Amino acid sequence: MDFQFNSPVQKIEDAVFSDQNLEFYLKRDDLIHPLISGNKWRKLKYVLQEARHQQKTHLVTFGGAFSNHLLATAAAGATFGFKTTGFVRGDKVHNDTLFMCRLLGMKLIFTDRESYQHKPELFAAYFQNDPEAFFIDEGGASALAAKGCSELVNELPEKYDHLFCPCGTGTTAAGIINGLNNNHLSTQFHAVPVLKNAGWMQQEIEKYLLKEASFINQTNYAFGGYAKTTPALLAFIKQFIAKTGILIDPVYTGKMLFAIYDLAKKNYFSPNSKILAIHTGGTFGLMGMKDRFGLF
Repeated sequence: MDFQFNSPVQKIEDAVFSDQNLEFYLKRDDLIHPLISGNKWRKLKYVLQEARHQQKTHLVTFGGAFSNHLLATAAAGATFGFKTTGFVRGDKVHNDTLFMCRLLGMKLIFTDRESYQHKPELFAAYFQNDPEAFFIDEGGASALAAKGCSELVNELPEKYDHLFCPCGTGTTAAGIINGLNNNHLSTQFHAVPVLKNAGWMQQEIEKYLLKEASFINQTNYAFGGYAKTTPALLAFIKQFIAKTGILIDPVYTGKMLFAIYDLAKKNYFSPNSKILAIHTGGTFGLMGMKDRFGLF
């Protein structure tokens, strides 16, 4: 159960960086798979292996109506022969993401927001008598997911002074930090939480660290909260896509890249620094926000 991949690292040319003798690179995890892309495959890899080891055939997970994790789990289930069910937070809706989930065979159960906060209880209420059901937390958050994300560091072609990653649950960040430690790299890691007031992300990341490590929690780039945007963020995303040909979403990668460009403009980085950012996929998130871009 594996994909053979080593996602490429692409240099991004921009005067924002070259004027300060900075080198900026983007690791294109969005190219791993059309649907199980970015950090989604890394987070699911060992989780699916554990499900197979336990002889489970039914993956049950959780997400919002535009969840890339739901879509990735549905695609992984179809690819590797698992039945899939997704609990969807909120009222019943129809959108492109959920259409793709259904097309890939996922059963969707819409649940009110209060019940959604109690995921183990929700799982038990529906599937405690299903011996084939396997619980996967929202976003795939788990120690096994962090293990998969740690392998990203083994693919890096050179050393970098700074490494940036957007954060929702903190699992991917923890995995990458573990990978840096395993490879004895002194790279400064920057977490960019996409939720407002995310000082608590520090503890979420530390929960999955294999040993104590220092990192920077860049909490000033949430743009109002999860899946929230501003005109400045949307303008940046449109400009970046048109200039590079690389699709980025407004929920995760767009916010992280805005942070890096903004920090560079503020002379945050020492000259001659090499900066790497992780494109965590999620480009289907664009579909749920296309009306915000004013392109019609």
